[in-house]
Amino acid sequence: MKALGALCVAALGMLFLVASQSLPPLRTADAPIRRRVEPYYVANAVTDTATPNIVSAILADYRGFDTFGETTVVFTAGLACYLLLGRRESERG
Repeated sequence: MKALGALCVAALGMLFLVASQSLPPLRTADAPIRRRVEPYYVANAVTDTATPNIVSAILADYRGFDTFGETTVVFTAGLACYLLLGRRESERG
């Protein structure tokens, strides 16, 4: 059973390595996000969202569903930790 688990982990690791080879390089001036997404956000954030702060416009308006999803995951994890660690000694037995 341990060999099967190790084989699955190795296969998944190899899959990640192969898939990462096709990603664009990081921190370069000609990366796709710097050519298309970033200029649009900087040029249109204030007019599209009526928010004077570009960072708030991006997080709250453009990426609102993504930010809400991340907040939901963190809240659920915190609630689960509270419920697991907050049990009384009499309930554990």
